[in-house]
Amino acid sequence: MSPFSVSCVTTPPRGVHLVVMSSDFTGTVWQALDDDLAREVSTGAAWLASASPFPRSVHALWSARPGQAQPLPCGTVFDAVSVPALFGRRMLARLLRLDAVGRPGSGPVAADRGRLLFFAAPGTAGRLPVLLRWEEWQHAGPGGAVPALLAYGTGDVVPVPAPPRPGLPLDRGARWLVGPDACGGWLPGAEQLLWAAVRAVRAGHGGGKGRGLPISAPARPGAKVYDVTRRR
Repeated sequence: MSPFSVSCVTTPPRGVHLVVMSSDFTGTVWQALDDDLAREVSTGAAWLASASPFPRSVHALWSARPGQAQPLPCGTVFDAVSVPALFGRRMLARLLRLDAVGRPGSGPVAADRGRLLFFAAPGTAGRLPVLLRWEEWQHAGPGGAVPALLAYGTGDVVPVPAPPRPGLPLDRGARWLVGPDACGGWLPGAEQLLWAAVRAVRAGHGGGKGRGLPISAPARPGAKVYDVTRRR
């Protein structure tokens, strides 16, 4: 029995070249490719790609098209929350302040097409809408002070930029503001993101002067309204 994986018993047509490789040789080649991939892939990149059932394909696409985000499923490795870019930067500033004092704050954050994508702990997409209803979060339109928070979980797919690599210029499209290797594996939950969002609303209205700014719809005439801002 021949050890070759490809053999030829007839003369090939002119211009056709057959590469004959043994099974031992092909195994050595693939092992070498896996070793090279392991050296090039960071911990954060491996973590992101693990959300896909085909992580090697994800790494290959990131390498071939570093400026193009690749779709990855949510729900198992991470959830994601998308917010408008300006509002998202205010949220990120609040989370980074927690990092500065030694408390867990921001997880990975990506920017793409005028929005920020906060990577969060699995289950956030189910928990965040509940907290928003409890806080009576009222979306005020595209230009409003209280924007919609779009949560993505099980069954959803989000565009994920290629992890930053030394020597590659930053792309003006999809890019990382907080890379996947910068957080030590920490992912915020719904409570942390809501905390940052409430403070981002107030920051957009004069900092401390926005302390009493409501995030809920105006009360009906004659309704009894209680000040619950202290719980936030």
